[in-house]
Amino acid sequence: MISISAADPMNHSGRIRLWAVCFWLGLWQIGSMALDQEILLVSPFQVLRRLGQLALTADFWNSIGFSLMRIGCGFLLAVILGILLAALSFCFPRIMELSAPLILTIKSVPVASFIILTLIWLPSRRLSILISFLMVFPVMYTNVLEGIRATDRALLEMARVFRVSPLRCIRGIYIPQVYPYFQSGLKISLGLCWKAGIAAEVIGMPSGSMGERLQQAKVYLDTPDLFAWTLVIVLVSLFFEKLVLALALRILRYLERM
Repeated sequence: MISISAADPMNHSGRIRLWAVCFWLGLWQIGSMALDQEILLVSPFQVLRRLGQLALTADFWNSIGFSLMRIGCGFLLAVILGILLAALSFCFPRIMELSAPLILTIKSVPVASFIILTLIWLPSRRLSILISFLMVFPVMYTNVLEGIRATDRALLEMARVFRVSPLRCIRGIYIPQVYPYFQSGLKISLGLCWKAGIAAEVIGMPSGSMGERLQQAKVYLDTPDLFAWTLVIVLVSLFFEKLVLALALRILRYLERM
């Protein structure tokens, strides 16, 4: 089996350094002290204290679970369907031509327009699933299709000469060579799906979501809650990104050993 190892997503360029975190926290604290207006800029210590208080409540974890499940579901569906449509588009050019206007439309229409239109058709509890899906699908489709097109033709010709089975050809040639494009699509779409998914929840305000908590904090000018929930969203997004990239790399290595 022909194998091409992919780069580990946990590379040095993406590693968060403690000194950098401390620098920005210190700058934040200085800004808070200089303004001396909690309603405008709360201190990081107050945010952490409020976050600790929220973490002791069941509603806090229920809100995280609500948003994580729906945004994660939209993301997963987009990845699966993006891969399938990319493979079909490569095999059948007519499907690629038929899909092109749809992909262009999804890429071009503003997220806010999608959110408003979706609220007409779907209940707000399902809004973040569809919005996350729409943000991820064109990215994964485009990247995977580009990866398939860029597969080394010499390797494919060699596989044909030695009569390698289609399954082994996919596992040994296509998957390793498409993976860098797939990984790049994951890194781009992971951030997009969380930003768009939370924005959809802020506008639609489905009961029990992180977006609803964020909107309530804004309405009541509860700055500690606003910053605390923003921090939670960032942390959950980072956790989800690391988890997805690690799982994708583990699956690739498993397929290479088969």
